[in-house]
Amino acid sequence: MHHQEAKEILLSMTEGASLLRHARSVELVMEAYAVKFNEDPNEWAITGMLHDADYEKYAEEHPNRIVGLLRERGEDKIAHAISAHYTKWEVSYDTRLDKALLASDELTGFIVACCHVRPEGIATLTAKSVKKKLKQLSFAAKVERDEINKGVELLEVDLTEHINFIIDVLQKNREELEI
Repeated sequence: MHHQEAKEILLSMTEGASLLRHARSVELVMEAYAVKFNEDPNEWAITGMLHDADYEKYAEEHPNRIVGLLRERGEDKIAHAISAHYTKWEVSYDTRLDKALLASDELTGFIVACCHVRPEGIATLTAKSVKKKLKQLSFAAKVERDEINKGVELLEVDLTEHINFIIDVLQKNREELEI
């Protein structure tokens, strides 16, 4: 699948600025991880971009709508990763792509939330301050900390290093992401 085709799919299902920013943030993180792990950056970026594509218009069917569409187009690897990006759906984690999406989705959203409460945004954000906010359960209360922990465990990365990796990617794109 080409990037432009994926973007058209996203825009056909998602209009909200916040969800579009989340899609772009996770896309950038996934693309960077693909480079780090010597994987296909386009495939990983598209996975990040489309993981919540159906959430706004089809919340009750999420992620089945986008997963079905991707399977129809022969994008089984991307479809599987998206179907597994929440542990409570009890889908297997077969590839590094599956694990990276789980590890990056909630945490990327959480880090962006951290940026929005700081006067300097992401400019001075550190892993230490993110970890402190993770312990504060009232902050970004909808972010499921157990999902973050399980993703880090499955991807076999250190939490601090993972946070720093995401911060670095987001900092490089702070103007576009408005953080």
